[in-house]
Amino acid sequence: MCDTFHLPLVNFVDQPGFAIGKENEEEGNARKGVRASFAIVQATVPNAVIYLRRCFGAAGTMQKSAMQFSWRYAWPSAVWGNIPVEGGVYAAHHQEIQSAEDPMAALNELQIKYQAIASPFRTAEAFGIEDIIDPRDTRIRLCEWIEMAYEAEKTNLGIKKRGMRC
Repeated sequence: MCDTFHLPLVNFVDQPGFAIGKENEEEGNARKGVRASFAIVQATVPNAVIYLRRCFGAAGTMQKSAMQFSWRYAWPSAVWGNIPVEGGVYAAHHQEIQSAEDPMAALNELQIKYQAIASPFRTAEAFGIEDIIDPRDTRIRLCEWIEMAYEAEKTNLGIKKRGMRC
């Protein structure tokens, strides 16, 4: 709809990821989530993303497209990446945890270790976030973004259309 009426897309993200498991697969949750994500990726209108809280996995990777003027901001409360520390530590160190004398203590120790080095600034750099902003500045930043997007569209700079670079 945004493409049809040339409306910029603003997406406020609190998406912990797609639910997994047999029940969710039977209900088609991943399929529905991917359909929604592809609508964002395929849009040709400018796209702004504000990460509010959580954003992980495939749900997180499909918030920005190279096909239009895309900009991403994060609030300090945002935590995003490939996988949350809690599940990621267990997946990465499963054998080590299971072979430990006290598996729960080993899991907790590893989680504390990884949370200590977690940094929103490091993650923002790795995931191409333009800026970590104060939530009170959200409206101002969106106004600045829409002006940049309008100028880019007007002058045809920095915009990639489907299959073509302008």
